[in-house]
Amino acid sequence: QVQLVESGGGLVQAGGSLRLSCEASGRTFSNVAMGWFRLAPGKERDFVAGIRWSGGRTAYADSVKGRFTISRENAKNTVYLQMNSLRPEDTAVYYCAAATTSYRGLLYARYYDYWGQGTQVTVSS
Repeated sequence: QVQLVESGGGLVQAGGSLRLSCEASGRTFSNVAMGWFRLAPGKERDFVAGIRWSGGRTAYADSVKGRFTISRENAKNTVYLQMNSLRPEDTAVYYCAAATTSYRGLLYARYYDYWGQGTQVTVSS
């Protein structure tokens, strides 16, 4: 089992920045990838960013490229999402996810085995 705890969400004005953190505990030695997804009211859960634990390959949704950066800190089993130039349309609950069984890619929710509880990000105009 892997437990994921997100933190860092909050309320920010458009153009501002936030950094989300996701700390993994439990069977973290088996993590192969971690990602961030978001769920906005009335919309489907969308991929935001992902990172492969070995090698650090990353992927981003087109809507966040150039604004968001995903990174990892292996010693702390933690993944971060630095969000800059935030827009009202970034408002959502952000979820951290971990893949532990095998690496199948980064883009789709079905590639991940464990999920956090989510952290709210609200961007005001």
